[in-house]
Formats: sequence, structure tokens, C-alpha cells
Amino acid sequence: MPSRLLPEQFLTMLADLGLEELKTALEEGEPCTSVRLNTGKNVTDEDIPFKGSRIPWCNAGLYLDQRPRFTFDPALHQGCYYVQEASSMFHGHIVGKLFGNAGSPVRVLDSCAAPGGKTTGVIDSLPYGSLIVANEYVPSRAAVLRENLIKWSYPSCVVTRGDTAAFRRLKDTFDLIIADVPCSGEGMMRKDAEAISQWSTGLIRECAERQWEIVNNLWPSLKPGGIMIYSTCTFNRSEDEEMVERIISEFGAESVDIEVDPEWGIAGGIDTDASCYRFMPHRLRGEGLFVAILRKPGENRGERQQSKNKTKSAKATPQLTSAKSWLTDEASSEMEIYADDDRINAFPRLHADTLRKIKKELDVIHEGVLIGNVKGRDLIPSQSLALSPCLRKDAFPTVEIDGRTAISYLSGDAITLPDGTPRGFVLLTNRQRPLGFVKNIGNRSNNLYPAPWRIKSKIN
Repeated sequence: MPSRLLPEQFLTMLADLGLEELKTALEEGEPCTSVRLNTGKNVTDEDIPFKGSRIPWCNAGLYLDQRPRFTFDPALHQGCYYVQEASSMFHGHIVGKLFGNAGSPVRVLDSCAAPGGKTTGVIDSLPYGSLIVANEYVPSRAAVLRENLIKWSYPSCVVTRGDTAAFRRLKDTFDLIIADVPCSGEGMMRKDAEAISQWSTGLIRECAERQWEIVNNLWPSLKPGGIMIYSTCTFNRSEDEEMVERIISEFGAESVDIEVDPEWGIAGGIDTDASCYRFMPHRLRGEGLFVAILRKPGENRGERQQSKNKTKSAKATPQLTSAKSWLTDEASSEMEIYADDDRINAFPRLHADTLRKIKKELDVIHEGVLIGNVKGRDLIPSQSLALSPCLRKDAFPTVEIDGRTAISYLSGDAITLPDGTPRGFVLLTNRQRPLGFVKNIGNRSNNLYPAPWRIKSKIN
């Protein structure tokens, strides 16, 4: 691969920071490919069609020797794994250290969440039943975030679309806020040519201003004693250490330190007393990342989370009856099941009050499990239900299909079902894991896989 030409001002900045060794890694180094397995679906190394070596700070993460054509692997679309840059998996490690033994559910906001890598990683490190709200401002990116989180299939999840300013009105709501803020992208220069072409000192100033605005918006919604994980994928101090020091100075935040193995190659902060974690590609296998952990002053009482309002029984309809019959007994007992326009959703009762507050302030584009869409007298089961652990195993007849047929289905093709397959909705599986629904109408089947998610390219 030819050497990348880095801006002279950028190289001068690296020298001023004492990071001259980064130059060769950024100009000539190759980015690595890595994936993280979905532990919530009990996925193991044996369930994926490629092998890799373990990422030190993420037990579910794997470095791959080469980049497969992930698009044509059904397991990706089933949410069995997520293709994620290795350094970014560190967020899950932090959350596991700080909240893994919390004992009771916590409320989490991932404020700039698209496309969903950090959100899904954090989910797997949280106490059972914790709520995670994943927000994205840009509509097209919010749609991708929604898709990825539906595939990850965590029931206590809300996806919102909106400006972080809306969270100011959700005062003292979250135990943990992840602020992986938009940045100048210096850490992505090995992967993204645009990160090089767009770089300027002016961009750094613009990003720092926006980052401070985002932190200002988010801070009121963090509970006293709560944790903010601040991160960027850049190297300069203006967006990194200086931003952390400003949060400490103006908000009285406390820098939080967690244990890391020196052999991992993670560096500390530059010219700061705050605990910071710098991932740099000349020291480890991963791209550029900066992370700091900050605690809000005050005491987090850790009150028991519960819905204060009694659940109102929804008016019985054939669609609601069908919806309830499709869920496991545990899901039916722990979740509210309700109609919302032409959709029927299930959402954990424990967090229902918080969801109602969020809906007053932001555009919620996904909540819990979308069971199905009402069409006339019918309820059409959704892809969210197909992939959810809340789906009762015997709710629908199932048909196992091979990998090539699975790719045809994911491309939107009609699938020929075996003779004797019952009419109506049928759940297709691949490698004994749910893939999605079809409707068998006798002489053919209607493909119900969501049109925006379908594979557009050809396998050959």
C-alpha cells in the first residue's frame, strides 16, 4: 500500500506532543479487522465462519487475519457479531469494571451512538435489565443505528433521534452517559482518506466547540455520582485532555481511574493529572482513540428503579392477543404490551416511566421489541420479533435453510418452502438461529425481510 501523505501542520503537532513515532504507523501501517461476538445471544467462536485471536481488553473481541465479505455471512444479519474497530471495544471493558457488579439495573445514555458499535458493546457489560438509550442526530445514521440495535436484540433499548439539547430536560436521569463526540478524526487516518484531506487546525477548533456544547447539554441529565465516559478518535490535546480538564474545572467532575494491563500498550494522558487512556496504532493493534472517565459530584443513591404508575390494561383486540401469544412467559410478565398507531410493541415495565419521559422530549424511532405491524385484521410479525430472545420458540412453524438460500432471502428473493409447510407466517432459521419471516400462501411465499435492510450487491 502506498504511503499516505499527512499534512505538515499535523506532523508538527505530533512532534510537539512527543508522538513522532505515530508518523510511520499512520503513513504506512495497515488497519486491522476485528469483530465482537454477541454474548447476549450466547455466540461463541464456534458459531462464526472465521477464526481470530483474542483482543486483550475485550473477551468477546477477535482480531481477524483478513477481512471476509461480511455482507454475505448470514450470522452478521442475525446479530451474532458486530464488525467493530478493536480500540473502540474498550468502552465495554470500562462499563464492566464500573457497573458489572452493580447488582441492580442502571440507566445508560449513548448520546452520539451511530452506527451502534459502542452501544452494543456496552449492552453486553451491563447488569441484567439495565436500560440503554441510544441517540443520533442525523436521520440517515439514526436509521442505521436502529437496524444494528434491532439485530443485537436487547429488549431494554430505546433508539432516539434528536439534538443532545433535548436531554437537558431529562434532569438526573442516567447513571452512565457515553459521550463519544464528533471529532477531527485524526485517529482514523489509516482507515479513511477523508480524515486526512479534511484535517485542519480550524476543524480542531470547530470540533472542540461542538464537543463542549454536547457535554454541556448532557451533564444535567447525569445523576449526581453518575459516570460520563468521554471519548474521541483523535490525538490533539484540544479535543482530548484540555476538554477533560475543562469538565473537571467547570463542573467539579472527578477523574476516575480503572486498572489496565501495561502489556496492552495503552498510553496515559499528555501533560495532565487526569486519568486518560490513549490508544495509538504504533503501540497496539487498533486505531486512534482517547478515553476519559468522569464522575459527577454528589451521591448516586442507586434507588430501586420501578414504574410508579400502574399499567393500564390495553383494550383486548385480536392483534394484541396474537402479540402476547408470540412472547415467552417471562417476557409477557415483565413487559408492557401495547398498540402505538399501527405497531404493537413490548417494553420492559421496569423502565416504562422513563420511556414516557423520553418520548416527551425526543423522537423515539424504536423501543423494546416491535412485535408486529397491524394490517387490516392481521398482525404482521416484525424482524425485531424474529431476532428477539422474547420470541417464544414454538410461536411459529420454522424452516431451516442453508447459507446460500439465506443470502437469497436477505436479498429479498422469494423462498421455496418444503412441501407440507403450514400456511401463514413461517420463521426461517439458518444454523438453528432465527433469520426472519416469510408468509406461506401455498404456491409461493412472501418475503417479509425489511426492504431497507436487504443486500443490494451480488455474491458472485
